[in-house]
This record gives sequence, C-alpha cells and structure tokens, in this order.
Amino acid sequence: MTDPQTTHAAEEDARNENVMLWLNGRIVPKAEARVSVYDSGFMLGDGVWEGLRLYNGRWAFADEHLGRLFEAARAIDLDIRMTRDALLQALIDTQHANGMTDDAHARLMVTRGVKTRPFQHPSLSRQGPTVAIIMEHSRPRIARPIRLATVPHLRGLPMTQDPKLNSHSKLNCILACIAAEKAGADEALMLDIHGFVNTTNACNFFIVRKGDVWTSTGDYCMNGITRSKVIDLCRENGIPVHQRNFSLVETYGADEAFLTGTFGAQTPVGEIDGRVIGNGLQGPVTTRIQALYKALVRRETLRESGS
Repeated sequence: MTDPQTTHAAEEDARNENVMLWLNGRIVPKAEARVSVYDSGFMLGDGVWEGLRLYNGRWAFADEHLGRLFEAARAIDLDIRMTRDALLQALIDTQHANGMTDDAHARLMVTRGVKTRPFQHPSLSRQGPTVAIIMEHSRPRIARPIRLATVPHLRGLPMTQDPKLNSHSKLNCILACIAAEKAGADEALMLDIHGFVNTTNACNFFIVRKGDVWTSTGDYCMNGITRSKVIDLCRENGIPVHQRNFSLVETYGADEAFLTGTFGAQTPVGEIDGRVIGNGLQGPVTTRIQALYKALVRRETLRESGS
C-alpha cells in the first residue's frame, strides 16, 4: 500500500523489511526491537527525539541535532546516560550495519524508561532510559504540492507544553492532522495563540510574497534546524527574509508557499483552505532555496568527510 501524500511520504523500499535497529546498546533486527508496555514513552509519551537524514555517507547537521536532543533531555530532567560521541557512534554503527550511504532517515528516541507501576510519576522509572534508533532507506516521494487546511488546534504554550520541545507527546499535532484530513487536505496549518499563521502539524511553514520570504516569529513553533538553515541561506544569498506575524489573508495571497523539515528539506505547498497558492505548483524562489540547501548539505558532508 502506498503512503498518502504527506510531508513524510517515501518511496516503497523492500529493504526496510529487514533493517537493523539500535536498542539500548545492541543492534538487532527490526522484528526483535521490542519495548515494554511499561515503557514511559509508550505509556505516557514521556521522552524526546530527533530526526536525522543521511546524505553522501554523512548525517547532515548531526552536531546540531544531537545538541538539541541533549538540551531537550535536560529540560525534562531526563539523563540519557550516554555521551554525545557515544550516541553519534551508535548512529554510525547502525548505518554501517544496514550498508546505508545515502537516502536514509534515522529517528533517535529517548524515553524515561520502563516503569515499575503504570502511573505517571517520573520516580517510577527506575531502570534508566530507553534509547532507540530507527533507521530506514527513505527517498522522499512528492507526487504533487501539499494541500493544507487551517485547523482550530493551536501549538502548545511555553507554560504548558513548549512547542520548541521535540517531545514524544504529539497528540495535539495528530489531532490537527486528522482535522485537516477530514477537510480533504494532506496536513494541517496551525495558528498561534494570537491567530497568526504559525506552523503545520509536522513542519515549519514559509510563504513568498513579491520575492520576499516570510515565516512566523518562531515564538510558538519548533525552531527547526532546516528552518534556520533556510533563513541563513536567504540572508547569505540576497533573498529578503522576515520572521514576523502574518495572517491567513496574507497567506492566501502569497505567490508561493513551502514547508521545511529534516525529512523532506523543502516541500512545496499548492493549496491552502481550497485556495490555490500562486499557480499551484512549486515556485521559482522555492526552487532556488532547494538548490542552495542541496549545495549547503554537500559542503557540510564534504567538510565532515575531510574531502
């Protein structure tokens, strides 16, 4: 069965049936990578994660992804009990066990671990964290620009569940995605607490108006690593870019729109709430940013390999 068109749609790859995964210090076949029903991640969504993408044999921006993971773990008082170097080595070892060199995606997950009783108090997690790396052969499949629908669900407030935290607790975003699908769209466009355009349920959101690139202030969304790279690339290459509040009216009148994320890099948006954005196809500014990003990734991976 082919996945629906989403920002994480990938080409089918039979090799994924037999991939090797990393779980608590061991590389094991996918079928043997099992976690207890008492695990705090399964039971309560108590954990943090990062997604990384493999280009040219190197995990792009791995230092930044691992830095964000450890910062998130510290924020929720979760001791990973591994160094960054050890976790990076686990990622590389799993990559080599799968013979992966390109077009692969990894999801690195850390939970508070197995609980002694099925209740929420963190003191009940006494066995140490559960650390897992899921790795797949994964080439993005974008058959057409994404369709978005605005939903009533808002991203969390900093005093409730900070949206800058890459948490296992994603129910709010899942409900937003369900609402968008019920409206006939692929994914959800979410507003901030003031009613300004914010983010989608899975990715950061950008529009282009008269050659200028706009994105949200970043106050109420995940400040994605790909998002920051796009902002930097615009500044370095003479593309006006603004982090600002903007409305749905301004969004509907945009010439282009696109999403950013580790998996798909830059994904074009063709329709929002039934309104065609621009001509409904990927626009020239999005295409230029894609090319700049690909060149950046190539420079990064060559630098890491010492070439």
